[in-house]
Amino acid sequence: MSSPAMLLIPAETVASRVHKVLTGRQPADRLPMLEWAMWWSECTIARWHGEGLSKDLDKSGIKRHLGLDVDHQYWTHQELPELHPAVHGAAMIGDSAHYEQHRSRLYRQDRPFLDTCSWQGEAGDWRSWCAERDRGEAVCWLTVYGFFWWPRTLLGIEPHLYAFHDQPELMHRINQDQADFITRWLDEVCVHGTPDFVTIAEDMSYNNGPMLSRRQFETFLAPYYRQVLPLFHQRGIAVICDSDGDVSMLAPWLREVGFDGVLPLEHQAGCDINRLQAALPDFSFVGHFDKMVMKQGEAAMRAEFDRLLPAMRAGRFIPSVDHQTPPDVSLEHYRIYVRLFREYAERAVRS
Repeated sequence: MSSPAMLLIPAETVASRVHKVLTGRQPADRLPMLEWAMWWSECTIARWHGEGLSKDLDKSGIKRHLGLDVDHQYWTHQELPELHPAVHGAAMIGDSAHYEQHRSRLYRQDRPFLDTCSWQGEAGDWRSWCAERDRGEAVCWLTVYGFFWWPRTLLGIEPHLYAFHDQPELMHRINQDQADFITRWLDEVCVHGTPDFVTIAEDMSYNNGPMLSRRQFETFLAPYYRQVLPLFHQRGIAVICDSDGDVSMLAPWLREVGFDGVLPLEHQAGCDINRLQAALPDFSFVGHFDKMVMKQGEAAMRAEFDRLLPAMRAGRFIPSVDHQTPPDVSLEHYRIYVRLFREYAERAVRS
């Protein structure tokens, strides 16, 4: 009598792990190990070069070398170089007339969307990145400006906040143009490869919560989310909101308009993954490992992973540093972080 056939479990890939977590399932082997915001190039990486890290490694090479999963981010930048202000956060566009003068070029109607593909020093090609993903070697994701970030970029930080009251027509004009741009952008990019997930850059919270009221959110942002988010979902793409600060109040608003999750859950800003998971069990979260403990050594990092382990086991949570790894983290301490990361990523899926 022949023995029963063995059940073959397909090997997990970087992308399959991410897909499973974002859809409420746990991978068979471990959670994803992503450094979504990477490191401070001029400071952290420069320090690590002085501590023995090879200068021949690009961002993906560093991740492979250190034992992290590889992810490729294609961030679509729309700014015009000649409009960049001398001071960070200052205005690029002053009024409706100035906006109309530059409008067509801001939405890249004169050049292909894939004419550039680089972020944080890693140059590459979206097509080749997606091929790498299809071989099981990486996860590929896109970032595009959202309906809080983009008007703020154009109008400047302080004028943008006044514009909710003083220039509502211009705010709606900008956001409808951005919604139309995202629609065209998504169609063109997906011809060459469908992303595993997308982040919409917003940064509309700080350490005391959202920078706008619920009424402003519903009036100036929600209509445009409701236009574009279904287009991603029709392609099976999860959409994550990228907002720094305390997103505890913001997260339910995002869920109601169709977002699938939020990152990075900055611990120093007051985010609490356990409260967020309890309130939004069908919402996904990325980040929340407190970057401030990394310099303190193995005991502190292990305690931080112990804090996160219940949430990691609960599902729909991809732990990661809650923003870029700062330059006070030595290469030795970062190697300890990665070793502990793997240990806890495996522990999270064990019964």
